[in-house]
Amino acid sequence: MNSLKSKYRFIKDRSTAFCILCLCLSFGIAKPSFAQMQIEISGVGQSQFPIAVPSFTAENNLTSKVTDVVRSDLANTGKFFNIDPGSTVQGITENPDLSFWTARRAQALAVGDVKALAGGMFEVTYRLYDTVKKESLGGTTVQVGSQDIRRAGHAIADDIVQRLTGERGIFSTRLSYITRNGKQFQLMISDSDGQNSRVALTSIEPIISPVWSPDGKNVAYVSFETKKPVVYVHELSTGKRIVLANQKGNNSAPAWSPDGTKLAVSLSKDGNTQIYSVNADGSNLKRLTSGSAVDTEPQWSKDGRSIYFTSDRGGSPQIYRMNSDGESFGPATRVTFKHSYATSPRISPDGKNLAYIARSGGFKLQLLDLKTGDVVGLTQTNYDETPTFAANGKFILYATRIGNRNVLAAVSIDGSVKQVLSIPGSDVREPAWGPFMN
Repeated sequence: MNSLKSKYRFIKDRSTAFCILCLCLSFGIAKPSFAQMQIEISGVGQSQFPIAVPSFTAENNLTSKVTDVVRSDLANTGKFFNIDPGSTVQGITENPDLSFWTARRAQALAVGDVKALAGGMFEVTYRLYDTVKKESLGGTTVQVGSQDIRRAGHAIADDIVQRLTGERGIFSTRLSYITRNGKQFQLMISDSDGQNSRVALTSIEPIISPVWSPDGKNVAYVSFETKKPVVYVHELSTGKRIVLANQKGNNSAPAWSPDGTKLAVSLSKDGNTQIYSVNADGSNLKRLTSGSAVDTEPQWSKDGRSIYFTSDRGGSPQIYRMNSDGESFGPATRVTFKHSYATSPRISPDGKNLAYIARSGGFKLQLLDLKTGDVVGLTQTNYDETPTFAANGKFILYATRIGNRNVLAAVSIDGSVKQVLSIPGSDVREPAWGPFMN
């Protein structure tokens, strides 16, 4: 293997045996921890919208306060400033005192009630007001179980963002990521803020490359539990798994088609790593690329007609696009040109932008406008990898290294809001942001 391909596989082709060692070393050794993820906001939007969210009536009877979740969600966007409500408790009334909150410089007010229902269920209702125009902006009602109170808070925060900005909120989506504590790897599923985490899979061997199905019911990933990389599809509600790809050699880099019926994978069963498609049940394996280059990291376009992928066919890793039926229907075209080394393509949900990792004084997250060709660097860190878009396309989550910590970080696509998500005592890698849940 020449030195260029060695470096390429060291960084991104995790299907090689050498990269098992790299992965283990990069995770390091940490004490076991079950702590929740912490968010540090290091940047905010150019202007923040002031909003008051006083405590909802009767929420002190809950295992967690709905308003705590709402306030935290809004603050994490970098676009909202929470006006301190003090000890005020305010439920839904026909004529709330909006002048009281205007005097505190709040431009919006969210109030709500919590009602206990039969069978351990709760009904949470909220209303949103424009305190400047002194008018109601509407609201919503959410019913949840006693152990699922945070979901109500996320749903209300989503509704607030939608009504005040016109953008769909992402608080009700979920994350997946990999932690390592000592010799134990875990695939974790959490709320969008990293809280309410739970274990989907535990292994003494590495787990990498988790990716969500379009309906949010399944996660595909690569596990080394049989001492080689094998691609699995994991049903989250039941824990049931199927083997998607266990061919001779390396099986890696799963990516779902937009309709959820197929996945693209990278396999080395016939020599060099190439891209294949396979039905979601593991049937109908079809080769899509061929040649002497390494072709890996496939990603489907929004309309499913194209696949973006990383290849060193031009001498150094770059991102290319081909017909989703394969190169036999037309040669792949190069997409990235600004950097001499580009990997890890990820398409935004609206299909307008491509996130990728480039070598640029380190390995840094880049954003390419697919229409204009403009490229913007979004980070100042040097060890960025595995970017993943939020379901609304407004944030990108990625793994990086800050100081001596392996952490997750998020950045808005305009670069104005930056967050670091870390778990005390754990190394965390391989993030994937889940889709909107219907």
